[in-house]
Amino acid sequence: MSTSLEARAKAAEKIATEPERYKVCEGCGSILHITAQICPICHSYRFDESPEAVIQQARLLGCREATSVTEDDLVN
Repeated sequence: MSTSLEARAKAAEKIATEPERYKVCEGCGSILHITAQICPICHSYRFDESPEAVIQQARLLGCREATSVTEDDLVN
């Protein structure tokens, strides 16, 4: 398992143990902190805050490489 994938799996496990602190963006599927007002990736403002959705998305994202372009990817 690559270091990046290991880090994602570790982050996903943390999220899955405290799903009430997070929500899933309905625009792009990113997991955001519950206090976020808009998604920084796709600028959506629709979220699924159910613990089941957060856990399911965390497990899905935690077992694959990142596929989104983030702000960090654009800064050089």
